Amino acid sequence: MNESPPAEPAPAERAGRYNRSTGGLIGAMIVLVLVVLGIVVFRGAFRETPDYEPEHIDYLELVTSVQQLGLTPLYPPELPDGWYVKDASFVPGDRPVLDLVFATDDDHTAGLHQEDTGERELLTTYVGPGVTEDRDRGLTTDVATWTAWTDTDGDHAYTAKVGDDSVLVYSSGDPDALRGLVESLTDAPRTP
Repeated sequence: MNESPPAEPAPAERAGRYNRSTGGLIGAMIVLVLVVLGIVVFRGAFRETPDYEPEHIDYLELVTSVQQLGLTPLYPPELPDGWYVKDASFVPGDRPVLDLVFATDDDHTAGLHQEDTGERELLTTYVGPGVTEDRDRGLTTDVATWTAWTDTDGDHAYTAKVGDDSVLVYSSGDPDALRGLVESLTDAPRTP
């Protein structure tokens, strides 16, 4: 019989390769970024952003309730135009704490803090460690003698001792508006 030699195996095929280039990589990245931006724009076109109007807190109601406890908080009888209270809290106890945080008409924050503690401690906590006395802006009102303060960031503050409490009024906004707020402070009793 005629035997044929065994067939040689076919050469193994090599895996296909594609050209890799920096240009191709950059092109792919550009296409990917455009796709992502397209998705963001598409989603944004059909989304309505709700208007946010922060809650205006009735701080006079809080002051009245604090006074009913036999305490004498300082408070502004009314706020400057465009100002509102965005946060108010009272912590009762042996050493009560009253905090009022205002939004000002120039989109800054102001605050009034009354507590049985040292003025320096309040200044460091609420204004900053670099605070210095501003001797030209101190004032005396019907309720207290106020020391004016300023810091390197442009924040302004007033402090006074009222009974056992230290009162701090501070703002990062207009110093004249802050002075007006301090001049308006009263401890007059409110009727419930």
